[in-house]
Amino acid sequence: MSQNHQILIIGGGNAGISTASKLLRKNKSLDITIIEPSEHHYYQPAWTLVGAGVFDINKTKRTEASVMPKKVKWIKQKVVSFQPSTNEVTLDNNETLKYEYLIVAPGIQLNWNEIKGLQETLGKNGVCSNYSFEQAPYTWECIKNLKGGKALFTNPNTPVKCGGAPHKIMWLAADYFKKQNVFDNTEIQYWSGGTRLFGVDKYEKTLYKVAERDKVQLNFFTKMVEIDGPNKKAKFVGIGEQNKDKVYDVEFDMIHVTPPQSAPDFVRNSSIANEAGWVDVDKHTLQHLKYKNIFSLGDASSLPTSRTGAAIRKQAPVLVKNLLAVMEGKELNEKYNGYTSCPVVTGYGKLVLCEFDYNNQPTETFPIDQSKERWSMYQLKKKVLPWLYWNKILPGKM
Repeated sequence: MSQNHQILIIGGGNAGISTASKLLRKNKSLDITIIEPSEHHYYQPAWTLVGAGVFDINKTKRTEASVMPKKVKWIKQKVVSFQPSTNEVTLDNNETLKYEYLIVAPGIQLNWNEIKGLQETLGKNGVCSNYSFEQAPYTWECIKNLKGGKALFTNPNTPVKCGGAPHKIMWLAADYFKKQNVFDNTEIQYWSGGTRLFGVDKYEKTLYKVAERDKVQLNFFTKMVEIDGPNKKAKFVGIGEQNKDKVYDVEFDMIHVTPPQSAPDFVRNSSIANEAGWVDVDKHTLQHLKYKNIFSLGDASSLPTSRTGAAIRKQAPVLVKNLLAVMEGKELNEKYNGYTSCPVVTGYGKLVLCEFDYNNQPTETFPIDQSKERWSMYQLKKKVLPWLYWNKILPGKM
């Protein structure tokens, strides 16, 4: 049996909910359906602060029903496949849904299983991660209880949610170690699949100073492939020209792991994905390059910018205007410039607010030098942004 829907949205996260809200603000009579299997909706940017012991994890979770726009139909299933040539998607209960227009926003997939031994040891043996609701509180246990030794922080060689997140928790941990007088007995190491600390020169200069201040040993062009929790050993392999296939066996007392990430399997194995597995859209209009009634935004899209909630806030209005233009047979005039923001916490009460576009050029909100560490920007992240998320962004008011 097939059901017909005017606008079908896959994903009830930040991108799906805020886009639905904005569409309904433009036209209350639109028939919108969201497919989302989860019972709960999370404010994930605060998990860094949870891992640092300064934010209540329970304040990051609400029921999905409480954020779902009232006029939207919610189907609580998973999508398993796309049939874009017939305007259909298939659900995990074998039901087929027909659509006139499709918005693909299922978020990013965490591939814990790509690191051998990680799933067996995560949440114990000093192996932690801020990348899930269940795991973030254990990060704080690891930081709080470390009395010296080796503290490792990893960043995979894949795109991740918020490119700055893997080192935010490292700067906070270093600050905490200083406060507890264990910093001098602790060796902090950063193991990254990236080529540099941050992709924008202006902000990277500040972060290199922070790394120097925190005596962090930086390792780039590396990929974590295996972990032995009980014996406190991690294995990395070189992926650069100079260190290709070189093996690094590293001991640790605690390790914060950022898992490899990708578009969800049902997206990356589909005909709407590009070669890298992301939904293949025009980077300015957010319209699919082949199927003109399909749009995408957020973490599963091919948009070549840092995957953040701030990016979605600028993508959603562009998508909404362009989708409505397609529905009215008009030209797509709205353009997304790649704006994204990484509020990089560099310690307790310190934050560098990085904002930039596709060209890695700063596009700053405030009339101050945002590359400087500021207490005010830390308060913005801790107190203002969570309130804005629940009360303004999800309801489509900003």
